[in-house]
Amino acid sequence: MIVTGGEQAIIDSYVDTLWLERGLSDNSLQSYRRDLQQWSGWLVGRGSGVMQCTRADVLAYLGEQHKAGKSPRSIARLLSCLRGFYRYQLREGRLLEDPVADVDAPKLGRPLPKSLSETDVELLLAQPDDDIAVEQRDRAMLELLYATGLRVSELVSLRFSQLGLAQGVVRVTGKGNKERLVPMGEEALHCLEQYLRGGRPQLLADGESDVVFPSRRGQMMTRQTFWYRIKHYALRAGIRAPLSPHTLRHAFATHLVNHGADLRVVQLLLGHSDLSTTQIYTHVARERMQALHREHHPRG
Repeated sequence: MIVTGGEQAIIDSYVDTLWLERGLSDNSLQSYRRDLQQWSGWLVGRGSGVMQCTRADVLAYLGEQHKAGKSPRSIARLLSCLRGFYRYQLREGRLLEDPVADVDAPKLGRPLPKSLSETDVELLLAQPDDDIAVEQRDRAMLELLYATGLRVSELVSLRFSQLGLAQGVVRVTGKGNKERLVPMGEEALHCLEQYLRGGRPQLLADGESDVVFPSRRGQMMTRQTFWYRIKHYALRAGIRAPLSPHTLRHAFATHLVNHGADLRVVQLLLGHSDLSTTQIYTHVARERMQALHREHHPRG
């Protein structure tokens, strides 16, 4: 699409302002410039221009983007670009009316967290070898992570003072400095006690550490190191599903909801301050039920 000299000057002036006022990177500036050039070229093809367009033009353009297969997120980003451009023109007194003012952004929908099936989790947890100290540690970490839904950062920083072995609970201080008690479950507790008696003393040798799951050097493990260990066992188990550092946390919540757990209980266990954050797992459970219905119902 061709952009005329006058239109290009208007776009360049706005992009220069973005650089001066917001200090955006070259990539961001080029992205704004490209979106506005495409918008301008489309308008020129309709006998209009960026300073003459109407709300109807904006709606028509966004409609064409949708038909072309652009995602709601891409369209929302484009609309945000246009909104900033026209607010700037109004501020500079070059326009009397904003053609984007009453145009609503598309609903994005919250992305579903990556999770694993219960079978995949069982496969993953079965990979570490209890006869190897470091793998016994990893087994205890994986079991505890899946049993409690801790954040990876909460797991690797766990101290002995946070363990209630007699009660079978772990005390965690999460985001916003909020404390919560989470039950471990029998299997995780068994693996943890086995590791504390065997693998951990071997890892530390004669050293000391208050960290429950130290590295080979007796220091607190990094999140990145544990993430690497998860990927290592997933590869060993033949799991091809996409993973994230919080895969087992999401599996913990998803499987609880799938088995009928109350959403507010899951909220407390995860340490979410707002129930709306936890409600994403109802969508995950609904998708699971729909998939099962399609697979097993004769008219699915």
